[in-house]
Amino acid sequence: MTALRKTLIAGCVAASLSPAAYAEKYFGNSSISILHSADYQGVEFDAGGNGGMEYEATYFTFENATGHDWGSTFFFIDRDQPQGDALDGTDEVYGEFAPNLSLGWATGQDLSFGPVKDVTLGAQYEFGGGTEVNNYLTGFGLVWDAPGFTYLTSSVYYVTNSETSDDWQLTVTWGLPFSVGPALFLVDGYIDWSTAAGDHDSEFQFTPQIKLDVANFWGKPGVLYAGIEYQYWNNKYGLGDTLIDTQSSVSALVKYHF
Repeated sequence: MTALRKTLIAGCVAASLSPAAYAEKYFGNSSISILHSADYQGVEFDAGGNGGMEYEATYFTFENATGHDWGSTFFFIDRDQPQGDALDGTDEVYGEFAPNLSLGWATGQDLSFGPVKDVTLGAQYEFGGGTEVNNYLTGFGLVWDAPGFTYLTSSVYYVTNSETSDDWQLTVTWGLPFSVGPALFLVDGYIDWSTAAGDHDSEFQFTPQIKLDVANFWGKPGVLYAGIEYQYWNNKYGLGDTLIDTQSSVSALVKYHF
């Protein structure tokens, strides 16, 4: 890892761990989710280009997000439990930690322009999963002022990969609440697109969640959601179609915030 990338990561992490006396915290929220689908794609070789196998699994996910005057943090870790005798013992754990530093806060300058509210310095650490990754991402992002959205961000990262060649990644995240009569809904999610390299293909993920705020019906909005997650994942893990097919999965979802 270059000295510049080490400096960027150290700066973001230092800000995320700064004492509360020096920063204002806007929000902090944790959640536990359960997802289940029979449409997930696993690795299975087929020289004819029809690789992969469809399997059923349940995912358990813990998330934590915070917002501060200096930026934000996001952490999640999940464990999947595949069903079926052939997949016994193949449970996996995957996680990410992503602090972002507001360059407007860091410089004391108003960096907004047009629909952009702020520019951020970002870092991300990814670990575990089907390929046992240890990836280090550093880059810059934009925080957008989009009417109706709770948040809308876009980031470009340089990715240092532990097992494969380095590449670039574009990430977009969003949260869009809306209502239908007394029912409150939330559509949130992310898009990840990464470039190809000599030893892996370009990946594309589109993962929105559509959720009904169930707890709103008894006067506690934002606590309990139920809905679905859709995931389109082309070249999953950067593998081609001889090893895995494009995943197009619909998962049932329950999510509890605290």
